[in-house]
Amino acid sequence: MKVKVDENLPQEVANLFRDAGHNAVTVGDEEFGGRPDAEIASLVRREERVLVTLDLDFSDIRAYPPEHYGGLVVLRLGHQDKLHVLEVIARLIPVFTREQPQGHLWIVEENQVRIRP
Repeated sequence: MKVKVDENLPQEVANLFRDAGHNAVTVGDEEFGGRPDAEIASLVRREERVLVTLDLDFSDIRAYPPEHYGGLVVLRLGHQDKLHVLEVIARLIPVFTREQPQGHLWIVEENQVRIRP
């Protein structure tokens, strides 16, 4: 699976995806840091990548209809410290083998993943 990790997440998130066999790049890798959400959205659409982000704006299905994307994975966590984020991502990655995010919005919380078609 092709994954784009937003700039609001640690680089290690991309490493976790790569270690699991996914093609993962970061917004920073492509020097897109600081760009507006609309530009990031356009980039992931062109590349047909799943966007993984902490940016709750991407959970607005009116602005970012999930069916137009390779997948939108929005982390909605009570704690956003690096260690906690990495733990949640490590638990999330196996879900990608059971569920395909393409065309869906995933809201990821500490103990659940809500998938909106």
